[in-house]
Amino acid sequence: MGLVAAMALAVPAASADTAGEFGASRLAAVGDVLLDADVAGTGWYVDTAGDAVVVIADSTVSDAQIAAVKRAAGPHAGALRIERTAGRLSPQLSGGDGIYSPGGRCSAGFNVVSGGTYYFLTAGHCTSGHPTWYTDATYSTQIGPTVGSSFPGNDYGIVRYANPSVPVSGTVGTVDITGVANATVGMSVTFRGAVSGVVSGVVTGLNATINYGGGDIIYGLISTNICTQPGDSGGALYSGDKAIGILSGGTGSCATGGTSFFQPVTEVLSAYGVSIY
Repeated sequence: MGLVAAMALAVPAASADTAGEFGASRLAAVGDVLLDADVAGTGWYVDTAGDAVVVIADSTVSDAQIAAVKRAAGPHAGALRIERTAGRLSPQLSGGDGIYSPGGRCSAGFNVVSGGTYYFLTAGHCTSGHPTWYTDATYSTQIGPTVGSSFPGNDYGIVRYANPSVPVSGTVGTVDITGVANATVGMSVTFRGAVSGVVSGVVTGLNATINYGGGDIIYGLISTNICTQPGDSGGALYSGDKAIGILSGGTGSCATGGTSFFQPVTEVLSAYGVSIY
């Protein structure tokens, strides 16, 4: 019997017969159990409408670890809906195109402003330990310094434009971003990253938690079905002309679909006292 089939038997999906069986508070408690289980390569969010906790498990998570998670959930194991995803969940930082700092590359997210000073937002796992950013892999054109970083727990950072020769635009690609919005489940969204380019999808969950391993656990993320790749970290998620999120990470495998997680941009703007322009 294949893995997916075995899971389908062990963890039945919510149905009309079980809808409402667990409720929001008990589902949230199941999320706490998953956090305590500390299995790297998993992410999860509460699907209140489906009366389930959706657990996304990457290719590094073994059958034994899935079984251990179910045991830890105890009488609430029936609330788990396991979804396998190809590849490995990871912060998507690597060396190459986009924005560069010695040791890796990422993608710039949204440009922001405060008091006449301009910045760009990106992922915190990018800015953490990387004090200066450049437009190219040879580090010949400096953009400016990292002035704020929050990772783990959150995954966002901010870089100040310090080189007047580097243009500062209020667009993402050709799209003029005029404001911000909160994600909603089912919302149509578009992502733009340095590696994947422009990719469209939908929001699949809110307030997601992802465990990258090594103590790097991020909370309060937006889950989507968009495929992203290493080097896309920090890239912009938007809906129409509204900024939605900043890429934290995903599976990095697009062969069978995608799973990616985003830091809500509203939280980042509030943290740094900056505005989209």
